[in-house]
Amino acid sequence: MSGIYIHIPFCKKACTYCDFHFSTSLKYAAEMTDAICKELILKKDRITDQVGTIYFGGGTPSVLPSPYLNKIFDTLTQHFSIASDAEITIETNPDDLDAKKIGELRQMPVNRFSIGTQSFFDEDLRWMNRAHNSNEAEDCIKRSQDAGFENLSIDLIYGYSLLTNEKWLKNIQKAIELQTPHISAYSLTVEPKTILASNIKRGKDIPINDEQSADQFQTLIAKLTGAGFEHYEISNLSLPGKYAVHNTNYWRGIPYLGIGPSAHGFDGTNRYHNVANNALYLQQLDNGKLAETVEELSNLDRFNEYIMTSLRTMWGTDLYKIAETYGKTYLEETLYNSKTFIERNWLICQNDKLTLTQEGKLFADHIASELFLIEDREH
Repeated sequence: MSGIYIHIPFCKKACTYCDFHFSTSLKYAAEMTDAICKELILKKDRITDQVGTIYFGGGTPSVLPSPYLNKIFDTLTQHFSIASDAEITIETNPDDLDAKKIGELRQMPVNRFSIGTQSFFDEDLRWMNRAHNSNEAEDCIKRSQDAGFENLSIDLIYGYSLLTNEKWLKNIQKAIELQTPHISAYSLTVEPKTILASNIKRGKDIPINDEQSADQFQTLIAKLTGAGFEHYEISNLSLPGKYAVHNTNYWRGIPYLGIGPSAHGFDGTNRYHNVANNALYLQQLDNGKLAETVEELSNLDRFNEYIMTSLRTMWGTDLYKIAETYGKTYLEETLYNSKTFIERNWLICQNDKLTLTQEGKLFADHIASELFLIEDREH
């Protein structure tokens, strides 16, 4: 079953580390909602099967007033066949999830929250320029569970100078105590043109320490797997059966629509990139045109993407699939290029699958890049 990703490009504040596309003004929320609905209708024929997942990302979708969210859902139900058990996720911030908002979301088809917690420490949240505090981070999780939203995911960030190992352990333990079945944890990266990048350049912040990030990553895995979580993707851990279906389908190469400014889509063959500019996006849709660029993927492109995504998961890279989908030469090259990492015990080759070892997970991006091919081996 296909998926739909909807990018809501609004946030209350600009976090110091964030380089996602968003605006801190809701002035054009109504126009943006109309444009998103128009894009859904224009792209409806790209999905010929049932929709199995819908994901509202951003930005912060929970800042969008409920009438606008309802309008998007009305468009979805009118123009798509949505599975009765579809996973429907909305990204939220703790400060948005008061009793009123949760009650409104309860009346919608939403059945999963992804909550941008990031930390349970006030000083860290202030440093990140988050809009919520530690009490809200904890209270909104309990409030959501009390309202019947048990399928929750929370985000946590590690690897920054303020986060001591003691504080990181407390963040992990708090997540376990709150019985959140899914945790997405990200090592802080310094993206160009962010507040954090500027602060580090001017000496106002300490540069990221790779050794600290690696240590805290290992601590995360040890503590959560010890509590019954499965490390099913580099940045994602969950209790058994509580994987993020929508994101897992990305890594499996399942087609999905990308809706909204800056959104990406994939039809199984090509990728589509929407313009990352609210004004241009609104203008194009107002004229009944799609604000997208098509990226035609070659066999080589699709192979490299498969390596990059599959290797990040606990299911690994399927050597049989490589042979069947990309050809015998691609398989031979993959086996040859993986030898060094198998010898280092960074990769395991078992049951026709390549999977990362515990140590190998620290070098996932490097290993994937070394398995990439730079020319089509079939020609």
